[in-house]
Amino acid sequence: MDHQSSTGLQHFKNLVGIKFQLYNSLFTSLPFHRIEKTGILLSLLQNNCEEGYRKKQSPVEIIEDFFNKQTTYRQPQERLDLLFRFIQYIERQVVLFDALEDASFKEVNDMGGVGTLKHLESEVLQTNKEEELSAKLKNFAVRLVLTAHPTQFYPGSVLGIINDLSKALMANNAAQINMYLQQLGKTPFFKKQKPTPYDEALNLVWYLENVFYAATGRIMSFLTSQFPNAIDANHPIITMGFWPGGDRDGNPFVTASTTLKVADALRGSIIKSYYLEIRRIKRRLTFEGVDTILADLETEMYNNIFIPGQRTAINKNKILDELHKIREILIYKHNGLFLYLIDNFINKVNVFGLHFASLDVRQESSVHNKVLEAISKKSGYLPENYASLSDEEKIDFLTYIEVPLKEEHFDDQLVADTIATIKAIKNIQDFNGEAGCNRYIISQCSSALNVLEVYALFLLCGWKKESLSIDIIPLFETVEDLQNAPDVMQQLYSNKVYSTHLENRSKRQTIMLGFSDGTKDGGYLMANWGIYKAKENLTTVSKQHEVEVLFFDGRGGPPSRGGGKTHKFYASMGQNISNKEIQLTVQGQTVSSSFGTVESAQFNIEQLLHAGITNELFNNRHVLMNKEEENLLQHLAEVSFTKYSALKSHPRFTDYLSQVSPLKFYSETNIGSRPAKRTGGSKLSLKDLRAIPYVGAWAQLKQNVTGYFGVGSALKELDQQGKFDELKVLYDKSLFFKTLLDNCEMAMKKCFFPLTEFLSADPKYSEIWTVIYDEFNLTRQYILKISGKKELMSDYPVDQLSIAMRERIVLPLLTIQQFAIMNIREIEDNLINSPLKETYEKLIMRSSFGIINAGRNSA
Repeated sequence: MDHQSSTGLQHFKNLVGIKFQLYNSLFTSLPFHRIEKTGILLSLLQNNCEEGYRKKQSPVEIIEDFFNKQTTYRQPQERLDLLFRFIQYIERQVVLFDALEDASFKEVNDMGGVGTLKHLESEVLQTNKEEELSAKLKNFAVRLVLTAHPTQFYPGSVLGIINDLSKALMANNAAQINMYLQQLGKTPFFKKQKPTPYDEALNLVWYLENVFYAATGRIMSFLTSQFPNAIDANHPIITMGFWPGGDRDGNPFVTASTTLKVADALRGSIIKSYYLEIRRIKRRLTFEGVDTILADLETEMYNNIFIPGQRTAINKNKILDELHKIREILIYKHNGLFLYLIDNFINKVNVFGLHFASLDVRQESSVHNKVLEAISKKSGYLPENYASLSDEEKIDFLTYIEVPLKEEHFDDQLVADTIATIKAIKNIQDFNGEAGCNRYIISQCSSALNVLEVYALFLLCGWKKESLSIDIIPLFETVEDLQNAPDVMQQLYSNKVYSTHLENRSKRQTIMLGFSDGTKDGGYLMANWGIYKAKENLTTVSKQHEVEVLFFDGRGGPPSRGGGKTHKFYASMGQNISNKEIQLTVQGQTVSSSFGTVESAQFNIEQLLHAGITNELFNNRHVLMNKEEENLLQHLAEVSFTKYSALKSHPRFTDYLSQVSPLKFYSETNIGSRPAKRTGGSKLSLKDLRAIPYVGAWAQLKQNVTGYFGVGSALKELDQQGKFDELKVLYDKSLFFKTLLDNCEMAMKKCFFPLTEFLSADPKYSEIWTVIYDEFNLTRQYILKISGKKELMSDYPVDQLSIAMRERIVLPLLTIQQFAIMNIREIEDNLINSPLKETYEKLIMRSSFGIINAGRNSA
């Protein structure tokens, strides 16, 4: 372990480990239904669990043992009541742990160490690469797109407490800490109703105002002061994107009016942030000539946010003009006093404009076909026989549309709303600026026609070809779609009309690649390798057509959905993959766990910036794979895919997920506005099942299949072919391959098979459980062999300890959840009419909160 890791680990032990034990004792006085001793009984259950799993007991045996030996409770209802109190208690322990980690972030992580901008500065100066850095920063950016995917189990009120509790912990203010813990005891964690898309948007706007606004300002100020010639004011190096209110893929609750309402909230929020900044700056900039400009700006901001229905003609350029006037006055009349305050403000306005974050619109490809078929039934727009035309014939008609839709009425709500949304984008651009909403993403995109259908819809909705200020973004997700993506783009680039559209968009094409559905479809290795190869091939095709391709990664929290050590993937891409921008989704839990405080957000954004910049400036560090090495990875991916596909084809696979995991209770947690499945129907279909509940279910089972399954079999097969030494060389040489296996380790570190070991003797599920467990052991054995390590994640001692502590906190919760699942199985298998069934179902659902929250990136 290096000195830096050792120091961070010691800080973590002192500031998180020891403090958790100290403050945890305060929970014993919390008013859980005025029943005392909850904490004492919970610690006894904790011991029972640890001892019970060592003895290979099942969760039912452990819970029964606990009640018989440690309590006088004999009635089922009073026993279940105590289990609910344990859940409440553990949920709050997880909050305390989160808050302690947030509070200690600056001490545990080296804010000027490897991967930060301070580190980049010393690297650039030492190697005399200032000019290369300037060239790189002229067109490089990191775009973080906040999504409302349902993996955030904390309600907004609890997130607020975590934030305040972290500050009190930083200040060691015992009275405040005690008060916030009391508040936590009385604050409900369960949402009685599903949030609306607008609620989800407001929750994330809080992060924009309280975290990203400040963190981005700090980063931009550092860059502009250290590398003043490298920054182009017209090209922000950090941009924010936003999906709640715009992402309607499978979410019937997002409408055109929602999109307009959210865009208005984003505009109001950034103006409010500017208003508050002006009021802060006014305390310092009290000089003649400056005060009046600030007063006028303040009035303009005030009128826009506090006078109902008033939206003045204020725009980004007008604000910047006024701030630059102030800057000139400070330099020439006041010796540059407090100049940094104005420069910091200018940086923020350059980044956030009047939109704060770009609102992306996303819709599934089949919807657009449905809309066009509905339009074809109205006269004069499309041929009446449109539905029966070939793809080529459709493209010919769609690219030469001349007549925009009149005010036509459509009975189908989805058709009417799709048209209204495309028209609403114009409205948003008028008030929030073009950056306010200028991207339309097509999910499940599988053809050039899917893209040109959207292009045609914009023309039908009144947009002009020459002034179509929209980037149309195909999203490729499945293994097959990723393989076909280069051919789809080749066809698009060769289309004259679309090529002209790209000319008008600076010859830049954004392509989105989905890790989540890729993993669900093809397994961990195939998804990651498939995306890597797709990026290489799409880069080549785009270069041939002189188009600059930008990749937008749909990443989730856990490694199986593209999360984990994300910045290391970007650092490993090499020169065969376009690296003009790093664009990625930041979802649910990852927003609060990686960007929950200004410090953690700054650190993690800097890691991404550093990865993208050094990948180009110092790309000799990440040696490109030769053909033989690529073939090795291709072979690994194929063997892994075969193994994973065989698991999915197991006759018990969907039953196993339904009956043994909490999957079917996912949609009842009320954490997101979006349904857990794309279509209705009671039968579980993997195609319709969303990636988030799919991955989340494996995480709660503590089997994390999507993070490693097939990897061990693939490594073993190549070993048997005598290629292990080649794999070892590849691991030592390729940062991409090493990061793939590092993330695999994280997924495995969060597994705990003793929880479900009782299934190894189950008549129905013993075979599938054993297949999964054997693959886990095989993968663990081979990853340790190839890395030369003694235990998983030993390269990351702080993360390793954090995971171990979190897993210990939720062990009783996992046991309670499996206890309830086992009881429901017994009731259903034996067709028992039990009054307790509903209570068991609530236990399963309520346990999910603490388990997922403790995982930080488990869904």
